[in-house]
Amino acid sequence: MAELSRRRMLASGGALGALGALGAATPAQGRVPMNWTWAPSGSVAGTGAGSDPRWVWDEEADPLLASLLDRGAVPEVNRLLWDWNRNDQPLPHGLPQDLRAFMEKARQLPSWADKGKLETAAEFNKTRGLYLNLLNGVGGGMLSTAIPKEARAVYYSKGGADMEDRVAKTSILGFAVGALNAYRPDGNCIVNAVKTRLVHAAVRHLLQQSPHWGDDIPISQNDMLVTWHTLPTFAMRKMRDWKVPITGAESAAYLHVWQVTAHMLGIKDEYIPATWDAADAQSDQILPPAMGPTREGVELTDILLGQLAEQTSPGSISRPLCNALARYLVGDEVADWDEIPREPVWGPAMKIAWPALVKFREGLIPRPLVPEVAWAIDEAARQYILFYLTKGKETKIDIPVVNRPERAGR
Repeated sequence: MAELSRRRMLASGGALGALGALGAATPAQGRVPMNWTWAPSGSVAGTGAGSDPRWVWDEEADPLLASLLDRGAVPEVNRLLWDWNRNDQPLPHGLPQDLRAFMEKARQLPSWADKGKLETAAEFNKTRGLYLNLLNGVGGGMLSTAIPKEARAVYYSKGGADMEDRVAKTSILGFAVGALNAYRPDGNCIVNAVKTRLVHAAVRHLLQQSPHWGDDIPISQNDMLVTWHTLPTFAMRKMRDWKVPITGAESAAYLHVWQVTAHMLGIKDEYIPATWDAADAQSDQILPPAMGPTREGVELTDILLGQLAEQTSPGSISRPLCNALARYLVGDEVADWDEIPREPVWGPAMKIAWPALVKFREGLIPRPLVPEVAWAIDEAARQYILFYLTKGKETKIDIPVVNRPERAGR
């Protein structure tokens, strides 16, 4: 036990640990843990130590947030950061000096960031917004509940007790990345990425104190990469499957905005894929072993889909249609893990109507060839996106000081 405590302490400080981030998840999903073979030569850095990211966390943010929490400084920090909203906005006066120093460094774009590509990505997000918002906001959300480590981290952290608030805070960063001014001075992607990095460090510290958490440390570099691949890599693959026309420049730019975002979230450059081929290879290695069913994931999925069906306008979208659209986005295996019901009417209709809708939107077929049912599905997709967009505008990201309250747990 003494050795176990020593290792946990070292890992909490960002050192390489000996306990696996996927260790607690493996029994629940019944899958063989991966062996890290992805080479850093395929990263934006082009080089690196090649360390297994399951044993790497955030060596700069983790000890800082542990200290802030132990000092009781976080409530005042949250108050001061509430109105820090723009990329070009100075940090507020009154922040602890150690936090200010970290944030001034963390808010700087990497030297390899390409403003031209970021602008192209913004235009791509605009022209392909329906697909990207649906895939990143909803598809990524359904995938995340089928990742045991992530589902458990969400469920037992403070956000798990109020999923509307949790959806809101998750949406903030996702839609900031897709905004036209994401990385411009008047945008807020840098702000929200830095705040999210602080939240991750706080959750790492707090969850290890939860009676529902194991001896592993949450949100490793591997965990963040797994989540990253449920967003741009998943979205690009699905758009290719749907035969959405995408130029080489658009493809490279879309990858680039997410590369920059990964860096801003604290993912080390040696782990950030440099190309789509490298991203696909990394995703194929780390995503399948990280996925599987959990009770927490099933409950979170039901809450998310239930919220959507309840809060959209009457008659515009039903829970069965929500279920069918979610299942179509993530596939039967993930949907079965999440216990999303199979819909005998809407399920088959989705497989026929959605490809036709995509072709119509891309000018490949005329409207008369689109099945009538497709327009109900089109409205469902819009309602999905509206739900996530609305939630994203209702709150701001703040640093938690507690885990999920016990009364809201099991």
